[in-house]
Amino acid sequence: MEWSLLSPDVYGLLFLVALVAGFIDSIAGGGGLLTIPALLSTGISPVQVLATNKLQATGGSLSAAWYFIRRGVVNLRSQRLAIAMAALGGMSGALLVQFVSPDLLRYALPILVMMIGLYFLLVPNIGVEDRPRRLGVVIFSCFIGGGIGLYDGVFGPGTGSFLALSYVMLCGYNLAKATAHAKVLNCATNLGALGFFMLGGQVLWLLGFVMLAGQMIGARLGAGLVLSRGQKLIRPMLVTISFLMSVKLLHDQHGDTIRFWLAYYF
Repeated sequence: MEWSLLSPDVYGLLFLVALVAGFIDSIAGGGGLLTIPALLSTGISPVQVLATNKLQATGGSLSAAWYFIRRGVVNLRSQRLAIAMAALGGMSGALLVQFVSPDLLRYALPILVMMIGLYFLLVPNIGVEDRPRRLGVVIFSCFIGGGIGLYDGVFGPGTGSFLALSYVMLCGYNLAKATAHAKVLNCATNLGALGFFMLGGQVLWLLGFVMLAGQMIGARLGAGLVLSRGQKLIRPMLVTISFLMSVKLLHDQHGDTIRFWLAYYF
């Protein structure tokens, strides 16, 4: 049925979009701001867009997470509770989004993402090296892992950036290490949310797997750069992606108003 809805050219284009999104996502987060509009442009329903996007995003986060785990950057044993709570949060968010409108998150998100960008821009030494931990494992796992997992299930954009910032500020990790751990938790939130979308029968499997392949390739390339370039790459990309995400979200929400005032004054 999917082939009757979309042409092979569209599948090829979405594969490339997912590849670029996976590369960006593995380094700084924000890949969903590329893949969701691309999926919406095909004309499939918004629910199918969210469900299919979660499938392809799972491939990217799994690819990057597995790379970091194999390289010994992430110790799964120490992250077991955080992973479990992130998955539970993702499942809860995917269930909650069926009953609650995420409009409040849409309005708050540009401000939150902008603050992340400003923080990394104005605090140049943040995440350069490991620092003392500020929050215990249990509290971090429950409130940060579970809370951001819930957000990812309900809405999603910026999840990787929120997790990376949390690991830097609250766990004292350097930026490369924080990015690696963030991707593992992001994988857990994606898997948790995907399970509920699958039960709802909204996933377009063929399209999702085509994009998943692109995500996995892009994520693997990005993950390699995280470990080889570290702080020099992640910090400017986090700042850049945060500001681009904010501009994109503000345009989506207030584009007509912005154009009106620009036309009025210029």
